[in-house]
Amino acid sequence: MGDGKFKVFCGTANAALSHAICEYLGVPLGKAEHGQFSDGETRYQILENVRGADVFVVQPCSHPVDHHLMQLLLMVDAFKRASAWRITPVIPYYPYARQDRKDRPRVAISAKLVADLLATAGASRVLSLDLHAPQIQGYFNIPVDHLYAAPVMVEYFQKKKLGSITVVSPDAGGVERARLFAKRIDAPLAIVDKRRIDVNVAEVMHLIGDVAGRPALVIDDIIDTAGTLVKTAEALLQNGASSVYAAATHAVLSGPAVERITKSKIEEVVVTDSVPLNCEAQKLQQLKVLSVAPLLARGIQSIHEETSISELFV
Repeated sequence: MGDGKFKVFCGTANAALSHAICEYLGVPLGKAEHGQFSDGETRYQILENVRGADVFVVQPCSHPVDHHLMQLLLMVDAFKRASAWRITPVIPYYPYARQDRKDRPRVAISAKLVADLLATAGASRVLSLDLHAPQIQGYFNIPVDHLYAAPVMVEYFQKKKLGSITVVSPDAGGVERARLFAKRIDAPLAIVDKRRIDVNVAEVMHLIGDVAGRPALVIDDIIDTAGTLVKTAEALLQNGASSVYAAATHAVLSGPAVERITKSKIEEVVVTDSVPLNCEAQKLQQLKVLSVAPLLARGIQSIHEETSISELFV
């Protein structure tokens, strides 16, 4: 990957992940300057020639979301104006994805708005990881390559040898994700019928499937306040599960999440480094972090070399 026309840059959201990606690819991280004006406005300057280059910009839009999203948009715009040949934002954590439809009157569809902003800024295509809803790919009028962290998670749990495990989807929206995971590890599937009574507040209603006497593995894409996860774990234990494990790609872990998980009976919570852990989350003993840097690096390499990305999931 020593092609002088192939370059990887990053924002400030997750520099460690960006460095790991570059190390895997064997390329240096692109030189650029990030800063702010005195009133808080973000500024960005590229410090090397990118004319005609195939540029990848790594930036998960985690907390503070608005700052990191604006930074990404300015970066893409800068590369466009510097005459880069192709600009691919690599967004391990796609922002505003949970507002992907009008589920109540007079609300924004923010996932679509972000897609439009990226295209307007000058993105040629997008590489993302475990979108909250796969149909978000359809909001873009540019190509989207959608990676899944499942292969990384599956390998980890196969090595743990938990025995006759049941894979659990914490809601109806995540059934497809959990079903694919269950198929990969040859396990039965259970579904929790969840009713959301307010933003970040969910009430577990019914369990569909059998978990009695078996370890249960809850599969989700995001752990935010951990309310859904902890209530799901309680429901599984009440229905006879011998133990509860959890796996999610994006460890947002905001608000009371760490406290809730600490007080819960969840044996282990497996996440990825798609977003950096906050200081409180780094102390969480139940947390296991797996790296998606090799996965994202292979996706970047496939785009640059024009090879099939689907082979990453075979």
